[in-house]
Amino acid sequence: MLRDDVLRATTTPLAAPLTGSAFPPGPYRFVDREYLNITYRTDLDAFRAVVPEPLEVADPVVRFEVIRMPDSSGLGDYTESGQVLRVTHEGRPADYVHSMYLDNGPAIALGREASAYPKKLGGPRLAVDSDTLVGTLDYGSLRVATATMGFKHRPLDLATARAEVAAPTFMLKLVPGYDGAPRIAELVRTEITDLTVKGAWTGPARLQLFEHALAPLADLPVLEVLGASHVLTDLTLPRAELVHDYLAA
Repeated sequence: MLRDDVLRATTTPLAAPLTGSAFPPGPYRFVDREYLNITYRTDLDAFRAVVPEPLEVADPVVRFEVIRMPDSSGLGDYTESGQVLRVTHEGRPADYVHSMYLDNGPAIALGREASAYPKKLGGPRLAVDSDTLVGTLDYGSLRVATATMGFKHRPLDLATARAEVAAPTFMLKLVPGYDGAPRIAELVRTEITDLTVKGAWTGPARLQLFEHALAPLADLPVLEVLGASHVLTDLTLPRAELVHDYLAA
């Protein structure tokens, strides 16, 4: 394999035509992508401790989300869960992705290599239990989060739902070099623009987080549940763009 052939590859392991690679090239289209979002206020000091500059903290608000993705081009069928922090950047409201846990190997590799999503292997699940929408996250055999919401109690304004899903989103990418020192240390930004909101609802909600050494969601404790949403969408995953290079700075 020649140098130019290597540089055309998306990821390793090398195979022709990309049959053995960790993930296929995009674009990545998601059909019937379903969100359960629980927004809550947490401890201000704990919140500040995990928000990297130049992002700024206004109010310590966290969105715990469980996302069901039954039809993802190139990636298949999987579920994802994590915490997204409400921040500001240059005076504009934005989201910062703090943690993500999912059950799909190609999506983990894609998120970490081709973008900056902080993805780890986990066991999230989204299902309807009688009259309740239930989102759970297990790490190994242990439960680390349980979210419940009344199923489709009230319609949610579609523009409000769209703004929640399509907010400017920041992520931190850290890749060590072979000597252990940082080789990549970047803050990147994405924003979903190719988005159709097919339905949105709200209702009463609760969230429980359980202590775990390696899935420390409870380090941002639930002090007050502020709201909840259940949103059904079709969307295309956007590419990330560099905002801040910590090594250059």
